Amino acid sequence: MTIAVGGWNVDSVNSVLGDVSNGLYTYVLVALLVGAGLYFTVRTRGLQGRLFARMVSVIARSRGESHGGISSFQAFAIGISSRVGTGNIAGVAIALALGGPGAIFWMWMVALVGMATAFIEATLAQMYKVRWHDGTFRGGPAFYIQRGLGSRRWGAVFAVLLIFVFGFAFEMVQANTIAATLDSGHGVPAWVSAVLLVLLTAPVVFGGIRAVARVAELLAPLMALVYVLVALAIIVLNLGALPDVVGMIVRGAFGLDEAVAGTGGGLLAAVLNGARRGLFSNEAGMGSAPNAAATATVRHPVQQGLVQSLGVFVDTILVCSATAFIVLLAGPSVYSPGETTEAQGAALTQTAAAASLGDWVILPMTVLIFVFAFSSILGNFTYAEVNVDFLTSRRWAPYALRTLVTLAVLVGALAELALVWTVADIAMGLMAIVNLVAILLLGRWALGALRDYEQFRGRELGVFLGRGNPLLPGDLPGDVWVSRTETPRAERTP
Repeated sequence: MTIAVGGWNVDSVNSVLGDVSNGLYTYVLVALLVGAGLYFTVRTRGLQGRLFARMVSVIARSRGESHGGISSFQAFAIGISSRVGTGNIAGVAIALALGGPGAIFWMWMVALVGMATAFIEATLAQMYKVRWHDGTFRGGPAFYIQRGLGSRRWGAVFAVLLIFVFGFAFEMVQANTIAATLDSGHGVPAWVSAVLLVLLTAPVVFGGIRAVARVAELLAPLMALVYVLVALAIIVLNLGALPDVVGMIVRGAFGLDEAVAGTGGGLLAAVLNGARRGLFSNEAGMGSAPNAAATATVRHPVQQGLVQSLGVFVDTILVCSATAFIVLLAGPSVYSPGETTEAQGAALTQTAAAASLGDWVILPMTVLIFVFAFSSILGNFTYAEVNVDFLTSRRWAPYALRTLVTLAVLVGALAELALVWTVADIAMGLMAIVNLVAILLLGRWALGALRDYEQFRGRELGVFLGRGNPLLPGDLPGDVWVSRTETPRAERTP
């Protein structure tokens, strides 16, 4: 049944809002996010390449020094849990259908410049974080908008948008994807998927951010590693076709071969779909991942900035590329540029994997889709709880959120609410604009922190000093970064 009011029905409203969302992302946000990425790449002197080895070194040593709080690696894992979701499987397949193989090249380019943006927003989240009563930290765009720009109102606007998007709508999307995949592939009724998801989700989210961090620390790296290994196995089995696939990507990226254009057109479709998929997936500049970055206990804000920057690389250059090569190496019987449609989504990736490895891989791929989506549910919840804590410090508020997140998972598994999801896409676009304005205004603080960090090269890293530091534009508010000798800790209070 379609509900109609004043000549409008839900489908027509959703169609109009869908056009608004497409215009917002295709023409406004892509330009803003790529522009910000290029700006910060220049200002950080190509941090992505210049400090890439340092990023790997920092993440390798990031499991310790949590001092009873959340470790740098756990915060990284929460961010990966949210970033690496079904979009890495279904979204990349859709980008290939619409933009052709050339979309993958532009997805890579957007990710590489986005690493600089991710560094800036994560570093700012650390600089403006606050201690919390549970023995962890809180921070993110809402906090640096209030504490850095002096605007509680715009911080609250950002927080409300994020809670709606990541606390409810996207939880429903991921739950619906799990239920639909289990139903279509294995005949599992939606109500069974709903009950299973509630039983898995509730114990973790009611344990709070610490519980999510413990689960994400194990789940996120394992799922990404397994998926990339599957892709590597397919690449090894199809090594002879690899040069042709790389050639398709390059030719399609610059419109040199109409035969490899997607259903959406040639060069422009490749650029827009690749850029959009890259931005959707790695979330650089969106203002979501900094909420996880701020929870980490580290000696210097730049440490977590480097870690979160590497998260963009893992999400797009590794995981999204894995999907791309799985599909492209399957051959024309599975994927044919200009003919394969976006409706196939995640099923295209599963079919492509089966074409290379055999039908036995369909079940493991279903499990991977389940894990990807479930981990996103947990990561998204963390983002939402941080922003609920920004709005109010009342002890009942997190429990209310945890209850509503569990209900959102239940409803999402049972029903497809397309209108809610379209509104959420628009809300996330507005959220990203608010965050981009903030980090462009505050970026000089993160750049000052980077200069402070680099002065310790070749010797033991000192604790960051937020007051009386000549490399900063001024003094940071609060009592977190006040000593060069002691790592800031968030003491637990009763």
